[in-house]
Formats: sequence, C-alpha cells, structure tokens
Amino acid sequence: MYDVILFDLDGTVTDPGEGITNSVIYALDKFNIKVEERTQLYKFIGPPLRDSFAEYYHFDEAKCEQAVAYYREYYKDRGIYENKLYDGMEQLLKDIKASGRKIALATSKPESFAKEILQYFHIDSYFDVVAGSTLDNTRTSKEEVIAYALKECGVADFRNMLDINTIIPEYRGVKDLSQVVMIGDRKYDILGAKKIGIDSIGVLFGYGEEKELREAGATHIAARVEDIFCLL
Repeated sequence: MYDVILFDLDGTVTDPGEGITNSVIYALDKFNIKVEERTQLYKFIGPPLRDSFAEYYHFDEAKCEQAVAYYREYYKDRGIYENKLYDGMEQLLKDIKASGRKIALATSKPESFAKEILQYFHIDSYFDVVAGSTLDNTRTSKEEVIAYALKECGVADFRNMLDINTIIPEYRGVKDLSQVVMIGDRKYDILGAKKIGIDSIGVLFGYGEEKELREAGATHIAARVEDIFCLL
C-alpha cells in the first residue's frame, strides 16, 4: 500500500492545455514566431519552460530567460485560469484523504502558481504539501521537486539515490520509499521518480502517450482517473 501520494499538476490534476499554449503563443509572438497549429505546443506541458524553449526553438540562455518572462506576462493574469479540473479528480483526492494517506503536489510549475491553481479549484485543502519549482531557478528539475516534496512530507530513505545530497544536502532520516508513489502524465514524472527511487503511475488522460510512459519505466499505468485509487 502506498502511504504518500505525489501528484503532478499539469495534465494530471488539471488540464491546462488552453492556458499554457496561449502563453507560449504570446511569448513566441514577441520573437515574431508564428504557430500554425496549437497542438504543436502540447509538448510544452510538463517539462521546465526553459528546457522547452531551448529544445524546440533553439533559444540560447538569454533568449530562454526572456521567453519565460514573456510567457509569465500572459500566464499570471490570464493563462493560469484557462484551465480545468479533470472529471473525477476531486472525488479521487477526497477518497485518498479519507483513507488516511498523505497527499503532496510535485510540479515543475512555479510553486506560487501551483498554490493559486489549487485554491482556484478549491482543492488546496486535500494537499498536505505543495512543492513546485522556484522562480530563481534553484529548484527546477523533477527529481529536485520530488525530493523537496518528500522532505516536506517527512519521508526520508534516499539510500537508492547516491547523489541526493546535491539536491537537499541538509536532509537526513529513515523511511521506506516503497510506500511512496508519483502520479504523472509525462516521462519527466516517471524519470524523476526513478531517480529518487520511488514507484510511479503514468496516466493516459493527460498529455503523455502510453509508449512514452512505458519506455520511461512507469510502475503502473492508469487509463482513467477512476483507475488510480485501485492502484494505490
């Protein structure tokens, strides 16, 4: 049985497709880059923004920083609300909470935005911990976010991750990581979980494909929101 449940946000708890793609379109337009098909930008949902601008548009570091700044101009006032909660998600959170398990959010989205989204959908009370990336880039990778979430949850057995001290050097403790699971829709969630040494559930109702999730090494696959509780 899993006692500590970590959730990704975008593509797992909520469907942010409209808001994220509108924000990317807004940012790219500042560089006179036009997007012909919105679905081309779904690949931005999941990984850190800087990585996506660098990978898909070959921006250098300075240009990536500027693109992220433009993105946030739109996102902070409009894009953040162009979002919707997946059907059945609140009931799932309610059932997990009622079963006595601990719930944490572990997202690559800036933590301040993540908290605002949970409050907007009135589901913040279900989460014991909200862990996201930092605006100053000191915590950005998925494994860093997961490690921080586990630290805040009081979970502490990182024997399978030899370089954990490079992520949270001040952290010590003992608890069996077999009781922890990460739930997400993209390979970044699965790979981050593997680096930390915890199980994962890849969901198919988000933006990742089953092939991507299985190749990344997902421990379980959930086709629907309703399937997740059974896997716990």
